[in-house]
Amino acid sequence: MASRQICLALGFLALLWAELDTQNKTEELQCRLMAKFNLSGYVDAKNHSLVIAGLFPIHSRIIPVDEAILEPVSPMCEGFNFRGFRWMKTMIHTIKEINERKDILPNHTLGYQIFDSCYTISKAMESSLVFLTGQEEFKPNFRNSTGSILAALVGAGGSALSVAASRILGLYYMPQVGYTSSCSILSDKFQFPSYLRVVPSDKIQSEAMVNLIRHFGWVWVGAIAADDDYGKYGVKTFKEKMESANLCVAFSETIPKVYSYEKMKKAVDIVKGSTAKVIVLYTSDIDLSPFVLEVIHHNITDRTWIASEAWITSALIAKPEYFPYFGGSIGFAIPRTIIPGLKEFLYDVHPSKDPNDTLTIEFWQTAFNCTWPNSSVPYNVDHRVNMTGKEDRLYDMSDQLCTGEEKLEDLKNTYLDTSQLRITNNVKQAVYAIAHALDLLSRCQEGQGPFGGNNQCAYIPTFDFWQLMYYMKEIKFKSHDDKWVVLDENGDLKFGHYDILNWQLDDKGEISFVTVGRFNFRTSMFELVIPTNSTIFWNTESSRRPDSFCTQVCPPGTRKGIRQGQPICCFDCIPCADGYVSEKPGQRECDPCSEDDWSNAEKSKCVPKFVEFLAYEEALGFTLVILSIFGALVVLAVTVVYVIHRHTPLVKANDRELSFFIQMSLVITVLSSMLFIGKPCNWSCMARQVTLALGFCLCLSSILGKTISLFFAYRISVSKTRLISMHPIYRKLIVLICVLGEIGICTAYLVLDPPRMFKNIEIQNVKIIFECNEGSIEFLCSIFGFDVLLALLCFLTTFVARKLPDNYYEGKCITFGMLVFFIVWISFVPAYLSTKGKFKVAVEIFAILASSYGLLGCLFLPKCFIILLRPKRNTEETVGGRIPTVDRSIQLTSASVSSELNSTTVSTVLDE
Repeated sequence: MASRQICLALGFLALLWAELDTQNKTEELQCRLMAKFNLSGYVDAKNHSLVIAGLFPIHSRIIPVDEAILEPVSPMCEGFNFRGFRWMKTMIHTIKEINERKDILPNHTLGYQIFDSCYTISKAMESSLVFLTGQEEFKPNFRNSTGSILAALVGAGGSALSVAASRILGLYYMPQVGYTSSCSILSDKFQFPSYLRVVPSDKIQSEAMVNLIRHFGWVWVGAIAADDDYGKYGVKTFKEKMESANLCVAFSETIPKVYSYEKMKKAVDIVKGSTAKVIVLYTSDIDLSPFVLEVIHHNITDRTWIASEAWITSALIAKPEYFPYFGGSIGFAIPRTIIPGLKEFLYDVHPSKDPNDTLTIEFWQTAFNCTWPNSSVPYNVDHRVNMTGKEDRLYDMSDQLCTGEEKLEDLKNTYLDTSQLRITNNVKQAVYAIAHALDLLSRCQEGQGPFGGNNQCAYIPTFDFWQLMYYMKEIKFKSHDDKWVVLDENGDLKFGHYDILNWQLDDKGEISFVTVGRFNFRTSMFELVIPTNSTIFWNTESSRRPDSFCTQVCPPGTRKGIRQGQPICCFDCIPCADGYVSEKPGQRECDPCSEDDWSNAEKSKCVPKFVEFLAYEEALGFTLVILSIFGALVVLAVTVVYVIHRHTPLVKANDRELSFFIQMSLVITVLSSMLFIGKPCNWSCMARQVTLALGFCLCLSSILGKTISLFFAYRISVSKTRLISMHPIYRKLIVLICVLGEIGICTAYLVLDPPRMFKNIEIQNVKIIFECNEGSIEFLCSIFGFDVLLALLCFLTTFVARKLPDNYYEGKCITFGMLVFFIVWISFVPAYLSTKGKFKVAVEIFAILASSYGLLGCLFLPKCFIILLRPKRNTEETVGGRIPTVDRSIQLTSASVSSELNSTTVSTVLDE
């Protein structure tokens, strides 16, 4: 339908130029246009210096033309629009106000030529052609179709209409100021060089919508647009803003301008089937009205609608009966204001003032549902198909005649409602923008003008459009409500704000537009302000703010997993891996915990890892401490026994001092095990192994001194030869040399590569095992390898001397002691390597205590048994005595070789 009307308008233009061509060929033949555009409006051009044109949607649609008619026909309009009628009256009121002022255009007056665009592109184009050429002229006479010079245009209502009109008017650089056309494409000065507007661009409105959506935490939003430039470009910009904010558009659908049951049903079905509970409606109130009826017909509730400025305050949509479906709508509106004198001017309307004023007659008939006498003006006509698409509807004139006595005060319609003057105020500002530009042009002083090399001025009424555009681009003025209107280089507002409105029911059951916030903009700076105490009505079952998501926000402990081929708002919630957490809902990635932390069971936060070491407080550590202390006490008890009985033969036998060394070393070894218990630190790590190594070195070197004595005694008994005596100092010297060697190795170990405390996190991720990093393995093997060497020498020497006859079999006891020592430490190696953590330390402590207890038991328990329980056997005769050298048949005993040195008849091998 729209394309047909565009073709019609272009046909008329072609016909017009054809007439011009014919006139040029035959000057004698004068032609007239074969037909006229069927336009309605108001003209007041006589006795005025300039005319300002206006385009307003006084009707909402055109009556379809019979397609059987082949000739171009200009269609009639239907669907009286009270809102558009008020806008038109506001322009007339503003022009009269300017003419009465002495500070603006004091030497000139303005007229007007206003047409009804019928909210269709074809009518907007027809009107644009008439503004430029007229319909009665013999030839095209641009800019004075009314007899006065046309200066600029206010209009043309919707964005699609402004785009169509501007493509024609822009060819001649004719200034066009929009009051409600917010389509972003109109900012393109290459396509629309002469278009300016006093309404914010949809780029700003889309930014405001995205900020609002983000403020309320919505991520999954539907979008429905009118099938025109306003809807398509608006949603396009909105989707771009949503994408840049990492938000998702669940669906994007259009509603037809010419009603189509199939297209409307498709849009409604998408709304019903989508999980998006928040939907943006980028459409005008006229285009939205059929969709609203479809929503009601399908009983779609529990939706939150985000409104654009084109319908948020429209009385056509804001009806109480629609509230169950559209209540709680939230959207953006032009700031409200009060226009002095407008209300009285709106009431000053009556059909009797001008019988030819068809628009006023239709207004009266529609408002009071009556027929004006002797009038053929139809009203309440609707040639559209109904919501089911099955039948036509037609409402014609009422049988009741209008009396003229009807009172406008009794009416409740949009025309007389001055409580929401928003776009109406834009109409006023658009007219004033043109007037201020003309005023600047008229005040130019010769020689100081901006045009040409001679600083020429332009004059009224001979100026060109482009000269007026020069002043329009620099327009800056203060409106009646003390707000500045400033346009940028693209003809858009530099700064301003939107009111954020919420639909609520008042006490009278009427829909109230409650201001709950505002959106401020200045160049590229934006600010959404919604006070915390704002009361917003939500049209949900719970009356709480709705949630709108494709997938519910992933809880802490999970991350978003991408679903192939779906928007980023549709995802799977994947649990975080061990050691990773997501503390906030909706995280895209899980964050790794630090080295000392680990994820809790819910993977929602990092918690300190369990610290593992063999503590004194736990049962195992406490038991080992008791065993260590007990072992040390037992050794001390043995030492006490030895000290008390130090002069007895059994204690004196085979070097008493070495026995004390062994006892001291066993105290060191059993107590050194306590260094392995508790939280490791650097000093304890260095002390534990060194102390243990030195303790065993002292013990084993002392045993080695004893076993060498036994070895020599055995050799005497076997060979029955006289051996040179080994002085006791030599045995102590062996101990000293061994201990000093061990001390040297340990010192080098501690200086060059000492053990350090080490946090082991590799064995178990959930634990930090405090243990000692032993540093140089070579040094560690060296110090304990030296102990092993001593142990082997002890075992070999005592094993050889194990058959030495004696009442006390010390050789055998040492042999068993060394066997126990080797068995313990050989068993220790696989056990130590197969355990981890604190049990690894426990195994080492068990080995230390077991070997120490083994040596203690084998070396000293038999002697203590004799000393304490069999004291009669602790005599020189029993333990051993002097043996004449001539009686070589008697074998030496370990005790006899330890007899007194002053015996000249005994060849002693070892002494005390």
